Amino acid sequence: MSASPHPIEAVSQRLERFVQEMRVESAEMGPEAAALVDAGAAALTGGKRLRARFCFAGWRAVSSARGADPASSDAVVSAGAALEIFHAAALVHDDVIDNSDTRRGGPAAHRALEALHRDAGWAGNAGSFGRSAAILLGDLLVAWSDDLFEQGLESRDAATAAAARRQYALMRRDVTIGQFLDIAEESAFVTEPDDRHAERALRVASLKSARYSVQQPLLIGASLAAADPAQLEALRAFGHPVGLAFQLRDDVLGVFGDESVTGKPSGDDLREGKRTVLVALTREGLPTSARRVVDELIGDPTLDSEQIASLQRTIIDTGALHRVEELISSYAHEADRALSGARLDNAAVGELRDLARAATARTS
Repeated sequence: MSASPHPIEAVSQRLERFVQEMRVESAEMGPEAAALVDAGAAALTGGKRLRARFCFAGWRAVSSARGADPASSDAVVSAGAALEIFHAAALVHDDVIDNSDTRRGGPAAHRALEALHRDAGWAGNAGSFGRSAAILLGDLLVAWSDDLFEQGLESRDAATAAAARRQYALMRRDVTIGQFLDIAEESAFVTEPDDRHAERALRVASLKSARYSVQQPLLIGASLAAADPAQLEALRAFGHPVGLAFQLRDDVLGVFGDESVTGKPSGDDLREGKRTVLVALTREGLPTSARRVVDELIGDPTLDSEQIASLQRTIIDTGALHRVEELISSYAHEADRALSGARLDNAAVGELRDLARAATARTS
């Protein structure tokens, strides 16, 4: 008997099968529909599969602690794959919102669809087509995500399926509101006192990333393993600070990251006007006149490399980068403490701690 594939390999295989099913289903709809499905398949390539990894970790932590077989079930494989599809949808929409040109070292979905229009010689504005098509592509990916998640639940009992479904629905609502708060803050910050900016940025980080990227995938996996309330609470208390640390690391990489590693230009968050904790703490360390200069620069899509370098120096000189690194470390320690004494499998707890380190000390 051949060994079962590694969980993340199983997720990749499940995604490939699902996309092939979608190709077959849409075959009679014509070449334009096939192009949209192809764009969906492209959006699913690459990435760290972080959400699937945390989903599996939550599953193992509970199933092994209960003495059950920790081997991957169809339910958790489908859930992990569904999470990756939903993440792809969020990225497609995020790139439209941010007007980003690249994603994972290649063209963002709306840019690829814009090129499709241009190369085909179609009528109308290629850029408008690309943005409209990408919005619909993101919607299609959300539908795919729901379909695949529900397929996996067919193998679970009604109570377990309902618990996992509640966690998945909560994740979807939280991240959508978090995304809105993220874009709202780029405008609303001018009406808020300066000393509230960091608090508001953390609220966005919690909803848009911490719960969505780490906490909810953990709880979805744990729910599929029929976790009890105490186990869910331990994983929730671990997942949220890890997710905050993950987002803060993302904020640092959005300003200081190496394009050859991150796949996005260095300083892109500054051009996009992201009102992150890093930016809020930088402003706190500046006199009023200097804050005005920073506010004029942040959000300017035409910032050149010298202007980006100047803002990077300001972030370092104000101590904001150091303070964010301290926050990352503090959240990581908080997460580690949350697992002490938890009724979870010891080996799985070790895996959770490894995942936390990988998520918070990454370079991409």
